[in-house]
Amino acid sequence: MPVIDAHRIVGAMPKPLRLLLVEDSERDAALLKLHLRRGGYDASVERVDTTAALDAQLRAAPWDVVVSDFNLPGFDAFAARRIVQESGRGIPFIVLSGDFSPSAIEEMAAAGIRYVGKYELGKLVPIIDDCMRERA
Repeated sequence: MPVIDAHRIVGAMPKPLRLLLVEDSERDAALLKLHLRRGGYDASVERVDTTAALDAQLRAAPWDVVVSDFNLPGFDAFAARRIVQESGRGIPFIVLSGDFSPSAIEEMAAAGIRYVGKYELGKLVPIIDDCMRERA
């Protein structure tokens, strides 16, 4: 099935999105931005890769969604989610990773954490769409 670029549809306006990305790879961040644009989003993305930077950005600006890699130097998605939850802002949290262990998948499912593999980025935009509808 071909991918439809929403920007090429006459009259389609890109949807604004403020996304806080917890990611240590600039390359992966650039790929995410491309998929968001193809999915119809005009995304403002801020990338952080430490718990201190995550906490600071949560305090500094409003965010529509937080997307986090699973494994980062010095912490993981569970620690990132705790920081997001402790902010008290009710921001949707999605894990995006290239590799999930079966136990990590079980833990995320039990905690109600949405997740998608980096190898299946096409699934991310529909998950973000769902998060945006739920917040509206």
